[in-house]
Amino acid sequence: MNAPELLNLLAHHQGRESGISAADLSRQAGISTRQLRELCSQLREQGIAICAMPNTGYFLAVTPEELGQSCKFLHHRAMKSLRLASQMQKISMPDLFGQLLLNQA
Repeated sequence: MNAPELLNLLAHHQGRESGISAADLSRQAGISTRQLRELCSQLREQGIAICAMPNTGYFLAVTPEELGQSCKFLHHRAMKSLRLASQMQKISMPDLFGQLLLNQA
């Protein structure tokens, strides 16, 4: 299974109402859920609006609202991870952000 083949499977799951669970999608694709997440990340990096939320599963966004909600979910999850990293390293969020920016240079 490659990214374009996964996108073909997702073409049958357009819109929140047509979402499919990670377990079901990975089973259809014949890959692990870890591989599924990796392929979805590859497609997202190409600008494909693959949404995935716990209550809806995976689907292709068809409205700006669906895309916005999915991006908001991803942002919230990223911020939570950064807060945890900040607490584990016992540094403030601004200091952590500064370190993250330095690592990109």
